[in-house]
Parts: sequence; C-alpha cells; structure tokens
Amino acid sequence: MEQVPSKSVRDALFPSVKALINNKLLRHAEMDVKVSVVSCIIEITRITAPNAPYKDEKMKEIFQLIMAACENMSHVSTHSYKKVTSILDTIAKVKLCLVMLDLECDALVVEMFQSFLKMIRSNHPPAVLSTMETIMSLVINESEDIS
Repeated sequence: MEQVPSKSVRDALFPSVKALINNKLLRHAEMDVKVSVVSCIIEITRITAPNAPYKDEKMKEIFQLIMAACENMSHVSTHSYKKVTSILDTIAKVKLCLVMLDLECDALVVEMFQSFLKMIRSNHPPAVLSTMETIMSLVINESEDIS
C-alpha cells in the first residue's frame, strides 16, 4: 500500500491501529510476537507518513520495542530476523529515525547506535549493513544535540 492513503483507507486502518497498541500485544512475553506487532506498526507508520499514527508517548514506547527487537538481529537464524531487517529498512526509507530526534529520544538514539555497532556481523547481508548505515547517517546529519 502506498503512502498518504485516502480517508476511506485511513478509516479502514483505524481498528488495526488501535488494536496493535494493546498492552497485551506490546508487552507480550514472546519476542516473536512483539516483533510481529512492531512490524505491523511500522507498516502503518509508513503508510500514514509523514503523520504519525500514534501520540508521542506511544511512539517512544514503539521505538523502545524496536530497539529490543533489534537485539535479536545478531542471530541471523532467528524466526524474527527477516521481520527485524524489514522494520529497519522501512525506518531508513521513510526516515522514521528522525522522529526519534523530534521526540527527544536522545538516550534511545545512543542505545540504537550502540546496538547496531554491537550486533554487526559479517554474516549479515550487505543490504542490512547499508540500512544500519543509512539510519545512523540520517541521525548524525540531522542531530545537533547528540555527541
């Protein structure tokens, strides 16, 4: 689905937008479930860009979940690896990482950089490394506050 949907499509997405931020899903015990939920949220965020589908506090929580999901990326063989790489790809394409700066999630941005640098492995496809590089470059170029 393309970005900037019609009102009828936005209305059709609304039940999903609301259901995905249910605490039972966001705080589920299984990481694979959380990654699937974040994957759906990121797609909805992509579709609704440049407008965020959630309020600032919920977006901060979503970014924290993304960072938790990224911790599984060091294991290419995990079930959620493809979903996490897709999440990162979408973040890079729609420059969603810049929303982290707008929301003043400076500590989370630093954590993201540290996670990326810690998890990078030679067994990651070049596209994954390029996506991480794109995200970090976007943030560095736009940030005035993060050292």
